[in-house]
Amino acid sequence: MIGPRRRSLSRLLWTIVVGLFLGALFTKLAVLYMPESAAREFLTTSVSASIGPLGIDLIAVAFAVGPLTLNLNALSLVGILLVALVMRSWL
Repeated sequence: MIGPRRRSLSRLLWTIVVGLFLGALFTKLAVLYMPESAAREFLTTSVSASIGPLGIDLIAVAFAVGPLTLNLNALSLVGILLVALVMRSWL
């Protein structure tokens, strides 16, 4: 069986990943439907961090992964918070 520590780590990772996707959806909807205003600017301005590209050369196969980019804004944090609340109440 999976121990409580391992289960909580996987739950945390899933919460963050799904929350980031939900936040990206909220951001796209805000850009499409909110009028040009200070609130829209605040909610959709993001900070980006990237890693890569990462080259992997195995003797028979060589490939490159990346760059991996993480965009974080206020709506991403809202998405993570909503998913965390839903997961806490359901599981």
